[in-house]
Amino acid sequence: MIAFTFRLFYSLIWREVILLIVLFVATLAASLAVVSFILIRLPSNYFQTSHPRDFLADRHRGIRILGVLAKNVLGVLLVLFGAVMSIPGIPGQGLLTILLGVILLDFPGKRRFEEKLNVFVRLNQQFGDRVAL
Repeated sequence: MIAFTFRLFYSLIWREVILLIVLFVATLAASLAVVSFILIRLPSNYFQTSHPRDFLADRHRGIRILGVLAKNVLGVLLVLFGAVMSIPGIPGQGLLTILLGVILLDFPGKRRFEEKLNVFVRLNQQFGDRVAL
């Protein structure tokens, strides 16, 4: 095993190493930018129970079904990509991507799960204005 590692290390060309480093930094920056953009776009009352959950409610039924289907497919893909990015050595914000995918998915008990994740609102309700959101 050690001999294999040394052979692999000595067979790398500096150009390949630099390319891998650039790829690592680029994918890290891209995933951080995309996940941050989407999380910032969430409504401020998203985790409150009064927030309406009807996706494309004012659209035609066929468009709404296709929209819900596309949203769930995107949610599954984000959960899978987040799981891959959670592996050590793979660049990206794995946990945030998984949470974003879960937000997009529709499954029974989702509201209770989101409420458990919402630590800051619970702290704000308990301690008042002393906790910054």
